[in-house]
Amino acid sequence: MNIHIRNISKSFGAFKALDRVSLDVPAGGLLALLGPSGSGKTTLLRIIAGLESPDEGVIEEDGQDVTERHARQREVGFVFQHYALFRHMSVFENIAFGLRVRKVANAVIHEKVNELLHLVRLDGLGQRKPSQLSGGQRQRVALARALAIRPKILLLDEPFGALDAKVRVELRQWLRRLHDEIGMTSVFVTHDQEEAFELADEVVVMNHGKIEQRGTPDDVFDHPATPFVMDFLGNVNVFHGRVENGRAFWHGIPIDYPDYPHAQAREACVYLRPHELDLVRANDRAAGTNGSGQRSLLANVVRLTRNGAVIRVACQPHNSIGELHVDIPADAARDLSLNPGEQVSITPRKARVFVPDLEYVI
Repeated sequence: MNIHIRNISKSFGAFKALDRVSLDVPAGGLLALLGPSGSGKTTLLRIIAGLESPDEGVIEEDGQDVTERHARQREVGFVFQHYALFRHMSVFENIAFGLRVRKVANAVIHEKVNELLHLVRLDGLGQRKPSQLSGGQRQRVALARALAIRPKILLLDEPFGALDAKVRVELRQWLRRLHDEIGMTSVFVTHDQEEAFELADEVVVMNHGKIEQRGTPDDVFDHPATPFVMDFLGNVNVFHGRVENGRAFWHGIPIDYPDYPHAQAREACVYLRPHELDLVRANDRAAGTNGSGQRSLLANVVRLTRNGAVIRVACQPHNSIGELHVDIPADAARDLSLNPGEQVSITPRKARVFVPDLEYVI
């Protein structure tokens, strides 16, 4: 089933949760709504489910207007962050609940629930209570319960938010495999970019009730459409500067910016991701240039921080009060053997320049 969302708005008192949002979800796709708290992503998900009513706009499923339909009248399965399982019921009865409400025959319920227990890898655990399961197992029970009514759309609200990091990784990999098996139209809400990029076919980045950008994970990460998207997707170095005559300037270092050839200077921001910067000891190359003659930035090392296989080097550029962060592989950092106070030379492999209504990547 495909979903068409047209000019949806929703306010809670003076707070505008959604502001004329339009979005298409293709049949069989897995789409992530990604954004910070208060961006409107959960409100949009609940409106798709029929758990909230929009103030204006239209929701269509396979071309039919379902805006006024109650959640029970929509063929939607919903999975909550905190499972929402019935504690007094067994795993079997939790999964069977929606089928019993629909007066399905006992024999059919028994067959369907056992099929779902196998699908979510919980064979033999049907008689346990939710309290006897791990967090990851409980979330799989919640997913099986949502699937029991054979929905045409699966909606998940921060489905892994209550789980520890290792279980989150395992469960989202499992969910991606499950989606590929059943091919159900699915939409999930998350504030975790890694989760969205690993799971989704497409990512929709939301902010203040509006859609900032939509695209594949590669498109959104490699070609951020707005400063918000660039800043939200992980750590980034931000510097305020100017553009003029086809160039932007980062600490006085010119960056080609052909989208603005005009002589009149305009304010701009230069965004640099820590892993897209090259760093060497300053005495390993001519001061102020890299090996190709491109101008580089001289800075002093402030501290080094381990983050898994990466070392983050915090640097203090000369004649600047702000820090610049550079990520380098741990092996490379070991070879450099840097210490606080040492001078380094930094060159960007890629920079993104944002000017109002303009954007350019080198």
